[in-house]
Amino acid sequence: MSEGTIKQVRALVDEVYHSESRKVLATLIRLLGDFDAAEEAMHDAFAVAVEQWVRKGVPANPRAWLVSTGRFKAIDGMRRRARFDSSLVELAKQLESQSSISDNEECEDESVEDDRLRLIFTCCHPALSSEAQIAMTLREVCGLTTEEIARAFLTKPSTVAQRIVRAKAKIRDARIPYEVPSEKELPDRLDAVLRVIYLVFNEGYSASFGGSLTRHDLSSEAIRLGRLLIELLPEPEAMGLLALMLLHDSRRTTRTSPTGELVLLDDQDRSLWNRDQITEGISLVERALSSRRVGLYTLQAAIAAVHAQATSSAETDWAQIVGFYDLLFQADPSPVIELNRAVAVSMCDGPLVGLALIDAILARGDLKNHHLAHAARADLCRRLGRAAEARISYERALQLTHQRAEQSFLERRLSELQEKK
Repeated sequence: MSEGTIKQVRALVDEVYHSESRKVLATLIRLLGDFDAAEEAMHDAFAVAVEQWVRKGVPANPRAWLVSTGRFKAIDGMRRRARFDSSLVELAKQLESQSSISDNEECEDESVEDDRLRLIFTCCHPALSSEAQIAMTLREVCGLTTEEIARAFLTKPSTVAQRIVRAKAKIRDARIPYEVPSEKELPDRLDAVLRVIYLVFNEGYSASFGGSLTRHDLSSEAIRLGRLLIELLPEPEAMGLLALMLLHDSRRTTRTSPTGELVLLDDQDRSLWNRDQITEGISLVERALSSRRVGLYTLQAAIAAVHAQATSSAETDWAQIVGFYDLLFQADPSPVIELNRAVAVSMCDGPLVGLALIDAILARGDLKNHHLAHAARADLCRRLGRAAEARISYERALQLTHQRAEQSFLERRLSELQEKK
């Protein structure tokens, strides 16, 4: 076996791990009934794949092979440990008696009873706190790191890690079932699931770390899960969330230059926006609004729809956007929504009015460590000709962001201010 072939197989294993590992994990959790055992089995399966795929070739269906291998590795491990724990003997027999897994079962199942959707509902069980539900699902279902989840929560990675450990213990000790809830239970569980999908999409839309602004794998997965959820429960807010994701994702290819630099909304080539996603998104917004059961995601989607229908920033109906933000803030008076409203107000009433609103938010101590608040303030100061203030705010934003494309953008802004001195 040549060195080149070995490298090719290892690269393929890495690629499969990136694209399939969370799906493999979800199915192994269903089969093994335990998060930690499933994670260990998954890693064992990928380790075996590196060795066997080099010698025997890559299987026709890598995901099914990995699930099957992981399952049998788990059974073998239970047999070895059974001499110290007799309770594992019966469990190993039960797992071994399960029917063999076919390729189609593991890779062609697009029904609502999708393993990953089932896993989300398990992680969002009401026995868990809201924070634990979301942290657990983002980590176990989608594979986000604790640092990425912390950014979504605006909290510390250690706090997120503790939530995940406690949530796993609760699921195990309370014997929380791995299943999609009954039709009667679904509405009560919907909100947490929507929040999870929303945060997954946000991480894909604007990655916390790394050289790439976006993570298309995460945003695409969130959209896929959004579609599955509508099939399962066609509620207005589920439609609103899918609309919001589609409308934002329609701009994905224009948000960075060919060299990876950040391109603001005002400067994007709107002719390149994905019109199919916009059409579908607007249709979903209209359906959700017509229900008269309007929630946070539908209102955000309505704002995105106004942007999508405008031919330029100057032609945008900013007054309508401010009106939607007013409704959004009434429903959820969070500082992030207040910040976004302030930016929209600045487009209607001028940068001085918007700056006063942002300064009030920061004066309260809210969002003091949120880089976008400082970046927004810097931009308004720049527009007002307050170069010194703009520089201070840009530098603070630069200190707080860990995303390379955003860092480069802020550095360019600082350089432009320096040139104008």
